[in-house]
Amino acid sequence: MKQLLQQRNLVRRNLVTLIGFGLFFYFSYHLVLGDRSALRYMTLQQSISETKQTTSAIEKERTELEEKVAMLRPGSVNKDLLEERARLVLGLRREGEVDVMTKAHPHE
Repeated sequence: MKQLLQQRNLVRRNLVTLIGFGLFFYFSYHLVLGDRSALRYMTLQQSISETKQTTSAIEKERTELEEKVAMLRPGSVNKDLLEERARLVLGLRREGEVDVMTKAHPHE
């Protein structure tokens, strides 16, 4: 009986400490590995950076295409661009012209 009382006293004395350790480990785990942890934050920042770079490249490509389209509109036709497109689409060429084939870059 005396041992049982001693064990209860031991638990009561250390209860606050045990709860403190439990809370400490709980919050530490979520701080490091949880959904809103520091590691997740760094991963999201990297993902945002990569997405911004991709968006910037796509916006640049879009601007270039808009400029080409503007040159093909009636009233502002660029004769060189029109000739280039006609040769490409219709397969037209002048007598004596030779086609030179080059390896295209994957981003073009």
